[in-house]
Amino acid sequence: MGKTILEMAHITKEFPGVKALDDVTFKVAEGEIHFLVGENGAGKSTLMKVLSGVYPHGSYNGEIRINGEEQRYHSIRDSERAGLAIIYQELALIPDLPVYENIYLGNEQRKGSLIDWNETIHKAQQQLAKVKLDIDPSVKVRSLGVGKQQLIEIAKALSKEVRLLILDEPTAALNEDDSDNLLNLILELKAQGVTCIMISHKLKEVLRIADTVTVLRDGKTVKTLKREELNEDVIIRNMVGREIENIYPKREKIDIGDVCFEVRDWNAYDYTVSRQILTDVNLNVRKGEILGIAGLMGAGRTEFALSVFGNPKKYKVWGDLFVNGEKTSIHHPFDAIQAGLAYVSEDRKKDGLILDQVIKQNLSIVSLKDLVHNFVIDKNREIQVAEEYRRNLKIKTPSIEAQVRKLSGGNQQKVSLGKWLLAKPNVLILDEPTRGIDVGAKYEIYTLMNRLVEQGMSIIMISSELPEILGMSDRIYVVSEGRVTGEISGSEATQEKIMRMATV
Repeated sequence: MGKTILEMAHITKEFPGVKALDDVTFKVAEGEIHFLVGENGAGKSTLMKVLSGVYPHGSYNGEIRINGEEQRYHSIRDSERAGLAIIYQELALIPDLPVYENIYLGNEQRKGSLIDWNETIHKAQQQLAKVKLDIDPSVKVRSLGVGKQQLIEIAKALSKEVRLLILDEPTAALNEDDSDNLLNLILELKAQGVTCIMISHKLKEVLRIADTVTVLRDGKTVKTLKREELNEDVIIRNMVGREIENIYPKREKIDIGDVCFEVRDWNAYDYTVSRQILTDVNLNVRKGEILGIAGLMGAGRTEFALSVFGNPKKYKVWGDLFVNGEKTSIHHPFDAIQAGLAYVSEDRKKDGLILDQVIKQNLSIVSLKDLVHNFVIDKNREIQVAEEYRRNLKIKTPSIEAQVRKLSGGNQQKVSLGKWLLAKPNVLILDEPTRGIDVGAKYEIYTLMNRLVEQGMSIIMISSELPEILGMSDRIYVVSEGRVTGEISGSEATQEKIMRMATV
């Protein structure tokens, strides 16, 4: 690797009641791919926001040096002038503008005092070629998938002659193919002299492309590891501060009961795409069982969950649904809740939480009827219940009055889970329950899942992570193109068997 391009020395950043960064020192060599890893809430994103000027000079203690010169950024614009660009997990594109306008937004190509649109389109094509994205630059961003939008964000960064590219969880919302393409692109950018800092919870991609890994824990620098020192056990041990011998904790006992939820010949048609998305699905889950639903992206797993949980997407659905052996009609999510169902959505920020409300309100929102006394919400009871779930779920926060948007991903997921547990469901549908969270938080959620089924709850778990499906499921259904193509016990399942069924 080359000389040190970036040094952050003794960085300390505090928020009311929380020290997010505590004397962090962090160095990056020119031309390397440097991963920043740690549990949710370890301070990774905060450190990058300090670096990029989101938190301006004066709001933190410590120094930032690039090529040995101290930097004092007062805004993102200042860091961009120094050759830095940051791409967040939540993409900052404008969906209804064309690609070329998004790439050069704020960096318009001008001819005199006017924008030169022809030059803008021409240069946008050049930037798209750099990221190997073969699309018409005049199409609207809204019409493109998340993987292509991620590449547009990188093209936008490259248009500013970036020297240091920061990517915060860039593959969190991508499928396997798009993730693979993105990692290959980062390797190519490295070959072209671009230095990359990546935040990721996916250890598989860390091990694949990292030159160096720095581990943060509780706002402090724990360890910096070079490529030859890297292995999964070492990274996990430094992240969580303890050994995790089995990432999928075993249950004390497996006591599977009778069928408590079932669909027969279940179908769904999506009017928005004029296509049948589920065809003659037959599926059941038993009391005290974790049922895994596996399949490739677009196979119909989430569509199944939505169709049985009151059909909020307004699909045309037909078939029979049974709860505890009784045929049941569920036309609205409220009906599903009344029937003892709960659904933790795959997109917690969009569908699972109200980000601008506080933790207390998010936890109680599904169960307000149980907190009403004389037609008024019992505020003391609401606080008592919220505090109980904060403790039980180990939600890291200084207060239940903190805004949910200020929590880390893992703690947001715990709030999303907590609001449904407060409703005391019999069947809990978990859609991608550990997406975008670190290995320590995953372990806590798996442990909680085991505890819930030991208490008699049933869990339907939808996951794109095959090791998670194999590690947690008592029984597995595989879905392909809206049909159930196989059923297998957890003890007999292998990745090869599941993939064979998923590609029928």
